[in-house]
Amino acid sequence: MSKQVLSTQEEIKSKSKNIRVRLQSKFYGEVGEIPHNEYPRPQFERDSFFNLNGTWDFCMQDASAEFKGYDSKILVPFSPESLLSGLDGKICQPTDVLYYKREFTLPKGFIKSRTFLNFGAVDFECEVKINSKVVGTHKGGFVPFTFDVTDSIKEGVNTVEVKVTDPTDTSYHTRAKQALKNGGIWYTPQSGIWQTVYLESVPEKYIADMLIAPDIDSDSVKIKLELVGGGEATVKAFDGKKEIAKAQTKNGEAVLSIKDYELWSPENPKLYDLEIEYGTDKIKSYFGMRKFSVMEDKHGKKRLALNNKIYFQSGVLDQGYWSDGMLTPPTDSAMEYDIKLMKDMGFNMLRKHIKIEPLRWYYHCDRLGMIVWQDFVTGGRKYKFSVIGIGGFLNLPTKDTKRNYKKFARQDEEGRAEYYSEMETEINYLKNCVSLGTWVPFNEGWGQFDSKIATEKVRALDPTRIIDSVSGWYDQGVGNTDMKSLHIYFTPIKCPKDPRVCVLSEFGGYSYKERPHVFSPNKSFGYRIYGTAAKLEKGFKKLYEKSIVKNVKKGFSATVYTQVSDVEEEINGFITYDRKVVKIPVKTVVECNEMLKKCYRELLGE
Repeated sequence: MSKQVLSTQEEIKSKSKNIRVRLQSKFYGEVGEIPHNEYPRPQFERDSFFNLNGTWDFCMQDASAEFKGYDSKILVPFSPESLLSGLDGKICQPTDVLYYKREFTLPKGFIKSRTFLNFGAVDFECEVKINSKVVGTHKGGFVPFTFDVTDSIKEGVNTVEVKVTDPTDTSYHTRAKQALKNGGIWYTPQSGIWQTVYLESVPEKYIADMLIAPDIDSDSVKIKLELVGGGEATVKAFDGKKEIAKAQTKNGEAVLSIKDYELWSPENPKLYDLEIEYGTDKIKSYFGMRKFSVMEDKHGKKRLALNNKIYFQSGVLDQGYWSDGMLTPPTDSAMEYDIKLMKDMGFNMLRKHIKIEPLRWYYHCDRLGMIVWQDFVTGGRKYKFSVIGIGGFLNLPTKDTKRNYKKFARQDEEGRAEYYSEMETEINYLKNCVSLGTWVPFNEGWGQFDSKIATEKVRALDPTRIIDSVSGWYDQGVGNTDMKSLHIYFTPIKCPKDPRVCVLSEFGGYSYKERPHVFSPNKSFGYRIYGTAAKLEKGFKKLYEKSIVKNVKKGFSATVYTQVSDVEEEINGFITYDRKVVKIPVKTVVECNEMLKKCYRELLGE
């Protein structure tokens, strides 16, 4: 592993002269020579797997200059801006180009009929070569993609090259919370390869894709396969080593009858294994018997339901940023740590905020029992504070249709089309994640447009999950979405009277600077800042006792506290940015969540 930065805390100066600290997370020392060497796709696992993570040759230079050759090493899949990359943290500019190269040797017998090169994510636009031959190009910094490299790859020694450019926030493309002028709620941009790169090889007849659709109302699981090569597949379900169902597909589809099963829930995250055989191609997967829906309580109020029972969701905003890996978790165990800690605190839901995680993160949510609300990644031109800030906080009614495209920074037709294309990719990518219960198309007006149409598109692509169309503000009214979704930080919390499911999808953000575990010693951001950990704990508990419990009784079906960890200048996490200090005692958070559960039981007459 190549690391040019080895100090625990190295102070670096930005253009704004603000002192910033490159913090090692508690998982820094666990990163090996081949990071994230686990099979990256547990929902669709085959034996063929060759990981290309590790040390690559690298160069960052101005795009207008002739390529000068590789001058450094980088640890993939960490972005060059990150500490774990082994580089100096230089930020890729829109005028720069990144060059990657790696030589690798495939073992004898690895190549079958067709070979695919898979990328978890590359920010933003890339060209890929195998053995000097271009195998494909891709745009989109947060979505996975695959190239068929059959005609370019060979047994023995091969070379892969990747060329990347990234406009960050200078264009309409998807960028999430990255900003060249970072600060506050906008973070240091990253670029290049930031998720696992790997090869797989398949026989002439192979399974290209799969949809798993559990149905607890019919005690069955529908399997839909995309089969290449003709013929049918055999599908088996297992409870441990015991086979519980078997079926042959017809036109690529099969229905498994499941008897005497356990329902999946955060309290009992029961998973069943799947094995699919199609010729010599074999796939392993899993499923959970569960159902997300909306029901009415005894008073006629619409509520979130799990497995045909009203179920309160107490969640946390989870941005998935790391002090040393940025958008890339340092290790698989790091992802598991965050989820498990929130579970230990009594939460049963995470809102994955403006980011798509590696599939293993969702696998950990599936097996540990953590419901996921999944934001789509935002884009568009530079956001106007008058829109995403003032207008939102004042709850100004604003249509998100054509006449206001520019107001919402969505004036580019290509950008709107790109959003819909990536939406389809994201839904297809995550469709088999058991824990995923809610889609969130837009957040606080960031690149929002035609939310009613977006909701209809999501519903058509996935009718099995709930939709929170516009989280925070710029609600477009009844009929547009399943939820009335509020973000309340500065004003008294009050549950609205609305015929839809009402959720408090962001609140809190209480902050405390836990020195020396901070990214910015001189700057901080939070919605309410406390001077000591004791005062933070007291304020948090008071918020739940005096406000949250009261408003859950009045109608909220879910709450989402801000947030799991500190992120750069934001110091409002339960844990520090480096994951070394839990700022609010676990016991205190558990007590608050128990208050919510108790009041909900009383509300339902249980």
